[in-house]
Amino acid sequence: MSVSLYYHAHRATPLSEAESATVERVVAAHRASFPYDDEESLYLYDDRHTAEPREIVAGSTKMPSDGGRLMPVIALLLDSVTELRRALPDARWRVHMDDFDVPWDEAEGYALPGMRDAELIAELEGEGGVG
Repeated sequence: MSVSLYYHAHRATPLSEAESATVERVVAAHRASFPYDDEESLYLYDDRHTAEPREIVAGSTKMPSDGGRLMPVIALLLDSVTELRRALPDARWRVHMDDFDVPWDEAEGYALPGMRDAELIAELEGEGGVG
């Protein structure tokens, strides 16, 4: 069974040219620094394929089945989605892993418990996978 992280932003007005450039910069920076060539990275859908007309940003990423990579990948993705949300603060955001909504915290951004916990990451590495 695979799990994916989904990210969506809605608002009444489309992205401005400056906002589009910021979104592209965040995505490019994430992809350039993403250390796993064989895993899915931050992926935004083409504008023509968004589910709703007021959806200004939408994308998804399949989570790795390698337990040792799961939390580091989640942390990298949520950091990038946090940066996108902060660049578009007037949008309504939803970030979720299948049916579980990822909580937003003004100070920390999007985060899951344990996503930076070295002991948990080591434990997941030892289990050889999660799904």
